[in-house]
Amino acid sequence: MRCFAALYSALDASSSTHARVGALCRYFHDAEPRDAAWALHVLLGRQGRRLITGRRLRQICLEGSGLPEWLFDDCHAQVGDSAETIALLWRQVASGRIGGLGETSPVETDSVEPLSAEPLHRWMEELLPAAAALDGAEQAEAVRRLWRGLEPAELLVANKLLTGGLRVGVGQGLVLRALARLSGLEEALLQHRLMGGFRPGAETYQSLLAPAESGEPVPSRPYPFFLASPLEPGAGTEPLPGSPGDWLAEWKFDGIRGQLIRRAGQSFLWSRGEELINASFPELIAAAAALPDGTVLDGEILVWLPEADQPAPFAQLQRRLGRTAPGRTLLAECPAAFVAYDLLEREGHDWRQRALSERRTALEALIQQLPETTSTPEAGLLRLSPRLPLSHWEQLEPLRHAAAAASAEGLMLKSLASAYLAGRRRGPWWKYKRAPYTLDAVLLYAQAGSGRRANLFTDYTFGLWDRSPQPGGDDAGVTGEPPRLVTFAKAYSGLDDGEITALDRWIRSHTTERFGPVRAVEPLQVFELAFEGLQRSSRHKSGIAVRFPRIARWRRDKPAAEADTLASALALLTE
Repeated sequence: MRCFAALYSALDASSSTHARVGALCRYFHDAEPRDAAWALHVLLGRQGRRLITGRRLRQICLEGSGLPEWLFDDCHAQVGDSAETIALLWRQVASGRIGGLGETSPVETDSVEPLSAEPLHRWMEELLPAAAALDGAEQAEAVRRLWRGLEPAELLVANKLLTGGLRVGVGQGLVLRALARLSGLEEALLQHRLMGGFRPGAETYQSLLAPAESGEPVPSRPYPFFLASPLEPGAGTEPLPGSPGDWLAEWKFDGIRGQLIRRAGQSFLWSRGEELINASFPELIAAAAALPDGTVLDGEILVWLPEADQPAPFAQLQRRLGRTAPGRTLLAECPAAFVAYDLLEREGHDWRQRALSERRTALEALIQQLPETTSTPEAGLLRLSPRLPLSHWEQLEPLRHAAAAASAEGLMLKSLASAYLAGRRRGPWWKYKRAPYTLDAVLLYAQAGSGRRANLFTDYTFGLWDRSPQPGGDDAGVTGEPPRLVTFAKAYSGLDDGEITALDRWIRSHTTERFGPVRAVEPLQVFELAFEGLQRSSRHKSGIAVRFPRIARWRRDKPAAEADTLASALALLTE
């Protein structure tokens, strides 16, 4: 545990890629395989599981330290994270450097060996789960026993592991780079081996780093996904190299990316988030039985009614997500389809390094050969992503603007000479999204952020008018009630650091009410919100659910009375 905490501190303290990769290499070189496996699991962000909440850790700290709540809360307001607040306070209290806080303050004893000397795998497999499994006073004592003698950096890591919130800003790419340097294997091979789940253990870690020729294929294992880079609007009349005939244009549908696998007489459906989702889409698993053995398709999972010309909105697909046993009614109302983009494996052979033109030709032939009950090029459970006409660059903008009518987010542009790579590689594949929807909304509420922005108000709630305010202030109208602002969306991104600081000052001086950490403010500031779509929703006060809202700009030039109305939002639903 001590070595892993030292690694965490080294990664957190450095912004140098070279230094971070070096620290990772040293750790994995020195660590026992069982510890290295758990470290890899945590660094890749796959822990996920929360053993104890941050609120419970706060309670355990307060009960065991005698600290007043106001002091802890003031410290938390500065730090923005319960685990880190405890890490900074506990050793000060335990060693007596913070005194006079009551007889319940813990006392350090030199006779107790800190548990940081225990290996990481014992913390992950025994110590942390055992403490979490207890209740009440027994749990509090077990947690404080874990804390005893830990240095602040070690205590921080222990708390983050308990809450499942350990993040160090090291992406999978850096971890794979370190493992590739250590093992001599290619990063792409390591990434492929990690796909489909990694169960921490000495054997799985050693298998991950085993020589390339010794690895046996796993039937269910997907390939790493290849991701497109955004192409900005207004890129010019010739936005991409070569001629339009060198590129494949397709719709960028708004579903969830997936890989459909048929190997060893079995079918598997993986999401891009590396979740096996067979149970959620049984009809696609059944349809995959018609694929030749040794086939892997890349595509999009959508809800698509058999008689419809276009897929249903994403909200319909959401009804299917997470359902491990969808009933007959749901299957009938929200039938799934898999729109195939690419052929990654054919007859058990990896086709990713072949040109897209060759892969696409083979994919078209494959879809056409499937039984009509399973698929046709235009319909069925397994569909072929349609080619869009692109003979000259002037067609791009009209196609992009037509995306909404096709229930698509925009266009995909792929070089016909491109291989299927891993991750986001700028150049071969581009996504050209249609312009987002926008509305002008009024800031109503604000809440402080977390981490480095714990002292700033960065989380905002916006509202729209239920009807337009009237010129001259005669707002009562026929109802006798003035127009009201109704909460519409929350947004957390879109402002730069200077704007956040300026808005934070404004919020503090224009607060009208406080509701715990939330402040209501004078409804004066207008912001242009951008979003990808709207859907009717009975769960929201406005009656509308907003997809991917973000701040496009601060409309300092616009008074609140000129902000948009709910009617404006509802009108977008019909576009």
